[in-house]
Amino acid sequence: MSEITPIPKLDKDAPVYVAGHNGLVGSAIWRQLVDKRFSNLIGRSSAELDLTSRTLVFDFFQTYTPQVVVLAAAKVGGILANNTYPANFLSENLQIQTNVLDAAVEFKVPKLLFLGSSCIYPKYAEQPISEDSLMTGPLEPTNEAYALAKIAGIVHVQSVRRQYGYRWISAMPTNLYGPGDNFSLQNSHVLPALIRRYENAKRNDEPVVTNWGSGSPMREFLHVDDMANACLHLLENFDRDEQINVGTGVDHSIKEIAEMVADAVGYQGSTEWDTTKPDGTPRKLLNVKTLHDSGWKHSIELERGIDMTVAWFRENSGELRT
Repeated sequence: MSEITPIPKLDKDAPVYVAGHNGLVGSAIWRQLVDKRFSNLIGRSSAELDLTSRTLVFDFFQTYTPQVVVLAAAKVGGILANNTYPANFLSENLQIQTNVLDAAVEFKVPKLLFLGSSCIYPKYAEQPISEDSLMTGPLEPTNEAYALAKIAGIVHVQSVRRQYGYRWISAMPTNLYGPGDNFSLQNSHVLPALIRRYENAKRNDEPVVTNWGSGSPMREFLHVDDMANACLHLLENFDRDEQINVGTGVDHSIKEIAEMVADAVGYQGSTEWDTTKPDGTPRKLLNVKTLHDSGWKHSIELERGIDMTVAWFRENSGELRT
């Protein structure tokens, strides 16, 4: 039986390209790399490098020859955007992924991490959702196009591993939150929307905050700094074809999360629930046994993470995506 070659540690002087380094996840990974004294980081905004242009992407790789790539760039949006423009989400994400992954093959990038989303799993997957649930049932229709693009990325990485032997990996995070999030009341995800709503209510002395649904659905959240830390851990400690779930393995009801947010912002009013509005999926929790077995576990519990995010929101209120 042949021996398994150990996974090499990351060279802190090698060129590391973070695609999407200005986004929620990419910016956290960038901060993590800076904190750990990586000396040769490469990042380009979408205005500086259009990842849907194959020519520009290949020229970029030829010029900078990265040895590590973290593919965190993607066209993202809320339910409304995904449901309204599915062709755009499918096409643009496929172009971004294919261009970056093909260029990484062409220029022989030995280490690459492809980041996806837990929306790749079937809408009615057994809870908690394990990695082998992939492609065992129909997807959530509202973001099916985005999910299919991400599934294609996973298969692309698996195909490169099989054909070229590069030790590339794929990670699928749960719901993320933290510095750099989108706090729009219309387009953001539930946790930043709650922070914005309760903060506005506190500032305006509103006696009641009304949230959609019953508050009973269960959701899992991972602080984006934990996600970034997990990414570096996986690059040095994980090596297999199958994608790996990244989360906490712990979920809370939306009602509990709303209470944490109200406490964090210091809101003294009452909360009501508009049960005429939809609840969404009752539960969405990732099975993170593989992640824990690899030696990594989250360190930022949700209550503390919300406190940290509220503080960041207040300090950066003039520059937020709102």
